[in-house]
Amino acid sequence: MRFIMRRLGFYLVAFWLSITLNFLLPRLMPGDPVSRMLSRSQGQLDPSQIDSLRRLLGVDERPWWQQYPEYLWRVLTGDLGISISRFPTPVTDVIGTQLPWTLLLGFTSLILAVIIGNLLGIIAAWRRGSFLDSFVPPFLVFLGSFPYFWLAMGLLYVFGIALGWAPLSHAFSVGLEPSFSPVFLSDVAAHLVLPALSIVFVSVGGWMLAMRNTMIGTNSEDYILMAEAKGLHPSRIMFAYSARNAMLPAVTNIGMSIGFIVGGALLTEVVFAYPGVGYQLMAAVQGLDYPLMQGMFLTITGAVLLANFLIDIIYVRLDPRVRVS
Repeated sequence: MRFIMRRLGFYLVAFWLSITLNFLLPRLMPGDPVSRMLSRSQGQLDPSQIDSLRRLLGVDERPWWQQYPEYLWRVLTGDLGISISRFPTPVTDVIGTQLPWTLLLGFTSLILAVIIGNLLGIIAAWRRGSFLDSFVPPFLVFLGSFPYFWLAMGLLYVFGIALGWAPLSHAFSVGLEPSFSPVFLSDVAAHLVLPALSIVFVSVGGWMLAMRNTMIGTNSEDYILMAEAKGLHPSRIMFAYSARNAMLPAVTNIGMSIGFIVGGALLTEVVFAYPGVGYQLMAAVQGLDYPLMQGMFLTITGAVLLANFLIDIIYVRLDPRVRVS
């Protein structure tokens, strides 16, 4: 419990620092969102409306030490301001509509990459020198060296345009109403295939290499030799003895990957016009929507810290030596 409380304190301090940085960055940048909106309104706002707009967006003329406590209270109460590009929609509503699609894409691709990569790594380490061990890792590493967006555009051209096997863009077809009907769910799955595959192809090689290298070390341990001497079935030794002990580094990597799900698929979402957080973040940057950018920055930071904290708890359960250290 003491270890978990120490880690909780560390992540709370890190979250406070990220909130403070999030407060300072837009105020250190030249210009402000209100000036941008004024240029669009072509002088149609009177001074009282301009002052109200500045207070609404949290960029009024007060000193920063007077704005900071109010900003902290707004963040802690879930008030992230008003989106400029989608005025007057609250930032929390904008993120709330985009976040489920990003989580769907991120978790689907992460689960597929973890299962396929770790399984290939286990078998490759167990059968050293085979075709799977000699040729598949270099090929997957070569595939993983391509940028996300390049592979995504290649898949989009081949399977979406040339062959016509998959939809070109968006999360579901125009005209369908979101629901849990089989027709809508199958349409969402069809739109998810290419974006998810572009992420899986790039990341599966890393998962395979990490598991293969870790498991090669566990294969040389004495308890593996003892299990073989006792005549246990090879598949039982491979999965229950060797792979189980080689999973600890993979658990850490899974936690870090979960944290980066929210912001990791930015370019993939842009290529496929997938309505996730990454796609919206690009639109916010182009529109200088500071409140929305701040809200997404906090969402991504919070996701990374929460995922790492959960992995710390799981790690304690998996490896008691962590508690002692």
